[in-house]
Amino acid sequence: MRQKYQKRKTILMTAKKSGSCLCQGVRFEIVGTLNPILACHCSQCAKTSGNFATMSSTAAASLTMVSDETLRWFQSSETVNRGFCSRCGSNLFWKQTGSPDIYITAGTIDKPVGVRIAEHIYVASKSDYYDITDGLPQKDEW
Repeated sequence: MRQKYQKRKTILMTAKKSGSCLCQGVRFEIVGTLNPILACHCSQCAKTSGNFATMSSTAAASLTMVSDETLRWFQSSETVNRGFCSRCGSNLFWKQTGSPDIYITAGTIDKPVGVRIAEHIYVASKSDYYDITDGLPQKDEW
């Protein structure tokens, strides 16, 4: 496993990782760099996950679907699609049109994930029932 260090001692992991939805209808593998996790507090992530969403990203070419029989995509805005399982409802992927990357919800990646939360985004949209107290960088938008 290769590790590359960047500023703030953020670690990028290059390895083979696997993951799935709750019912295993969607299973995937990642062979490539898994980027540090973003905690997104936007209203759309809150609606799809029930709270803020934590997502890592990788090059879309690094993601291979092992099973996608229940994978469905929802166009949540003009340029964004969200992948979810139609059987168990798991929130799985976030993909922006034209981007070479795909975001994967961190909780669907099998442990050990190998990367940690690096920052919080869209904190201006966060709900009022929780505070962010981990000391990580916070951005009002992205």
